[in-house]
Amino acid sequence: MDQSEREIKTVRTMIGMYCRSRHGGEMLCENCRSLCSYAEKRILKCPFGENKPVCSQCPIHCYKPQMKKQIGEVMRFAGPKMMFRHPILAIRHLVTQRNSSKESGRDA
Repeated sequence: MDQSEREIKTVRTMIGMYCRSRHGGEMLCENCRSLCSYAEKRILKCPFGENKPVCSQCPIHCYKPQMKKQIGEVMRFAGPKMMFRHPILAIRHLVTQRNSSKESGRDA
């Protein structure tokens, strides 16, 4: 699985956790489905390709302000829970985040 696929899987998982908790139901609600689709498109169209940094460390801000606000809310909610519910995805994300901060000359 390449970097983009892992990131899409992580975003889908986080949005799913958020939606189930906040909106109930087994399936994503319309708003969360729309956010997930938007996030996937942004990840796939990233100009950095396979060298894509995690979005929080990216120099390009490709999310529209409203979508950035929504995904931020999802990540604040689901991020802390990921280590317990989906530890492999969480650890891979942390490793990717650490690697992209080293490549950009910043410490994580």
